[in-house]
Amino acid sequence: MTVSLFDQFMSPTLLGVPLIALAITLPWIMYPAPTTRWLNSRFLALQGWFINRFTQQLLLPLNLGGHKWAALLTSLMIFLITMNMLGLLPYTFTPTTQLSLNLGLATPLWLATVIIGMRNQPTHALGHLLPEGTPGPLIPVLIVIETISLFIRPLALGVRLTANLTAGHLLIQLISTAAFALLSSMPVVALLTSTVLVLLTLLEVAVAMIQAYVFVLLLTLYLQENV
Repeated sequence: MTVSLFDQFMSPTLLGVPLIALAITLPWIMYPAPTTRWLNSRFLALQGWFINRFTQQLLLPLNLGGHKWAALLTSLMIFLITMNMLGLLPYTFTPTTQLSLNLGLATPLWLATVIIGMRNQPTHALGHLLPEGTPGPLIPVLIVIETISLFIRPLALGVRLTANLTAGHLLIQLISTAAFALLSSMPVVALLTSTVLVLLTLLEVAVAMIQAYVFVLLLTLYLQENV
């Protein structure tokens, strides 16, 4: 039973070819490219409004040096939120439940923020490792603790996204299995379980959007410290 529950997180294959590459490419195919027409469709207008509003909100706390990351961070947000939402559909695969993919996204971006800080303002970047006014005996301990907290940031980004999506998918499968099992013996309980399942699915839609936003927001905060 335990193995069958976690089978949903395995990458499906077709003729021996993993379909995770198709699942990662799919978000970019779904969104239409902007046109040069004066009047676009409603979907294009809504898409442009969302991208502009999100970019403004994202760049609000950043200095001018961090505005160069606008296209990258906005694209990452759209990419993550689309994959998370598509994974809630039946017979689909969620690539963001794979820790390897999330770490592959988090580690290079976090490392880029650290390198930018060390290149542009090394004194300020190293100053984060030791708060001002620290007593002398605590200096080595605090440097070690802050260094560990610095290097654990990409792991925290990847694990947070993976754990939230994995837990939600597992709960949905467990509750749906219980509803099917109780349908013949206790239909009233099965109906109540199905109601809980619908509410949980709505919660997972919110979690899929919030976790994508939190992933990008934390990257923005890391970037803010180094620009």
